[in-house]
Amino acid sequence: MSEARTPAQIEKDIVRRRQELAVTLDEIGVRLHPKTIMGDAKAKTAAAVDRTAGRAYVAANRAVSDIRAQLVAEDGAPRLERVVPLAMIGVAVVGLLVVGSKRRRS
Repeated sequence: MSEARTPAQIEKDIVRRRQELAVTLDEIGVRLHPKTIMGDAKAKTAAAVDRTAGRAYVAANRAVSDIRAQLVAEDGAPRLERVVPLAMIGVAVVGLLVVGSKRRRS
């Protein structure tokens, strides 16, 4: 069976529970304050942007490494059998753009 509590014990328990409730209500007030909500939203957005930027950086770095591996040998020398055709394609594209822009002006 439970022991009978004295009025002083009951009063102490009520005071303690009121203090706990006050702390809980203060925490709720802070969490629901507009500045807190905005700060949390900004932090989540910044974290998402950082993650996205990090992923983009890794993807770009991987792409550059893959392209470099295709165009440069392990000893650092350019692979002419791959570089020369790409350079010729680049020159041809630039030439077509120049000819096309001259035609538009005429």
